[in-house]
Amino acid sequence: MSIMIWHEIVNDEVGGVPVSMTFCPLCNSVIAFDRRVDGQILDFGTTGKLRFSDLIMYDRQTESWWQQFIGEGIVGEMTGQRLQMIPSRTESFARFKERFPNGQVLLPPQGARRSYGQNPYVGYDSSSKPFMFRGKSPENIAPMAYVVAVGDQAWSLDLLKKDRRIETGNGLIISWEPGMNSTMDARVISQGQDLGNVVVQRRNTAGELEDVVHDLTFSFAFNAFNPGGTIHQ
Repeated sequence: MSIMIWHEIVNDEVGGVPVSMTFCPLCNSVIAFDRRVDGQILDFGTTGKLRFSDLIMYDRQTESWWQQFIGEGIVGEMTGQRLQMIPSRTESFARFKERFPNGQVLLPPQGARRSYGQNPYVGYDSSSKPFMFRGKSPENIAPMAYVVAVGDQAWSLDLLKKDRRIETGNGLIISWEPGMNSTMDARVISQGQDLGNVVVQRRNTAGELEDVVHDLTFSFAFNAFNPGGTIHQ
């Protein structure tokens, strides 16, 4: 995340699948996408534009614009197309290293002059309202409260931290353990508040747990793109 906070998008290939790893700092939205659309592999970059304080991406093949939070084309010939989201986890490096001792890790570009490891949005976690957001805030929860979003349902991080494990009627298992720093809190990311490691899974037909697409984001962002959604507290 010390690199993603500055670059926001990484195009790569994992297990033979072309993917884009994306991060919108103002929404704290981390989403992985399959870059294939109708047989074409797209490469994504940032437009520098925002909608509901969320990153707007573009693809270099058609120059269409895409909304990061929902993976939907919103301007250009790809309007209405949807990128497939891929399950991913935002976790501490210690946990990743334990699970994948030989795993690959993104490194800063050689010769780069960015302040990697530092947060240019110091104190954003404790803000009373999001930056450059124009829209309706959710009711009964602070707009900058963290939520774990799965589709049009979300659970407040405070609730998850209290219960540590939530099982839903439709088979979701959401768990929390301490040990991951917030990217959007202190100037030095490693000194940020402990948001914890969130895992969202569901049992498949063989009874095995599989990761589910989810996002640890702010409630205002979830509400903006899911106006009819539910936030469980």
